[in-house]
Amino acid sequence: MTKTALALALIALACQATAATQYIRFGKLIDGQGKVWTNVAVVVENDRIRNVQPDAAPPSGAEVIDLRRYTGIPGMIDAHTHMTYYWDQTAGTSPWAQSDERQSSVTVFLAQENARKTLEAGVTSVRDLGSSEYADVAMRDLINRGAMVGPRMFVAGYGLSVTDRPARPGFAFPPGGTADGVAEVLRVVRQQVAAHVDVIKMYGSTGSDQDVTGYQTFTFDEMKAAADAAHGFGRKLAVHSYGPDGARDAVRAGADSIEHATDMDDQTIAEMARRGTFYVPTIDHNRYYVEYRQQFNYSEEVAARLNDYIQRNLETARRAHKAGVRFAMGSDAVFTMFGQNTRELDWFVKAGMTPVQALAAATTNGAALLGMEKSLGAVASGYFADIVAVDGDPLADIGVVIRNVCWVMKGGQVVVDRTSAAK
Repeated sequence: MTKTALALALIALACQATAATQYIRFGKLIDGQGKVWTNVAVVVENDRIRNVQPDAAPPSGAEVIDLRRYTGIPGMIDAHTHMTYYWDQTAGTSPWAQSDERQSSVTVFLAQENARKTLEAGVTSVRDLGSSEYADVAMRDLINRGAMVGPRMFVAGYGLSVTDRPARPGFAFPPGGTADGVAEVLRVVRQQVAAHVDVIKMYGSTGSDQDVTGYQTFTFDEMKAAADAAHGFGRKLAVHSYGPDGARDAVRAGADSIEHATDMDDQTIAEMARRGTFYVPTIDHNRYYVEYRQQFNYSEEVAARLNDYIQRNLETARRAHKAGVRFAMGSDAVFTMFGQNTRELDWFVKAGMTPVQALAAATTNGAALLGMEKSLGAVASGYFADIVAVDGDPLADIGVVIRNVCWVMKGGQVVVDRTSAAK
């Protein structure tokens, strides 16, 4: 053996000897693969789970983390966020206006607060569906390189949208996601892919903020072009549709997920179940707007309109669940909603899910929607060490997951620890 080869071998042995190994004890563990363990240990090496085993003797030199008074669950996945929508709550300002006026570079820095609150909710991965000037891409990349603390981000860049205002002299549209016609749809999808997005977002109807109209925007042919192009580039397509018409055509066109859609007919719901299309209803999003309506200067009439939409949204979710449609948890969190990411799970139980099914929507199903089902959404050998400890039994009460997160690990790093306060 040459001196160089020997040196390399010694370095490799040293790295193995100093690999960060953690031995995490739980009284109960819901592993996301259908098994509930008791008196269990999760062995973590660097950013991955080495194995899950009955609690016995920890490996020599391992850091022991005693969470036996808690229940372990997989790190949760929020399948619909807008992480770069930040508002500093300065008196006299409003969320939307401040967002429009601020440079994207400043927004990326300030949005670290949204990222921190999301982790504190037990959410270790998000699918972020729309941002200006690719601020979401920048935020994802900063997190991935360790320059910013936050959840794993799977981002969409600009969402595709139709022209919604007339041209004016001296006014140029931003070079974002505006697309009219099949050719333009193909061009804008390619632009997003060139920006290295993870998913393609398409606004298939009106509806956002206080607007709950849900009028279809893109045609079936345009949606089909977006789906085919996205899939051709190895990306999935998420279609925003507040109403039933855009959702119907999006499902037929091959969208991978439908966001928000309310009042869908039985045929559309049945087709979603047949195709395996995910439903991300974001029911709680409008609850947030109603509860915090003073921040947005919404009138009582606006609140009443939003409350009506919530009830129709819930009823649609109830029918979709009964028909066997796959759900993923999405908060549609914006501005001051971060930290409330998992409140959607309460609505899922109201829609007829068991706590087990609701938790799966935030873990196993979310991972499948991301195409990460072999790395996320479970506490199992080879998966990322994304693990959450909660106080109580989420299989009996889903509220435990929403209100009692005590400890969060993302990729082998403890990012939230409230256990000392609970003792």
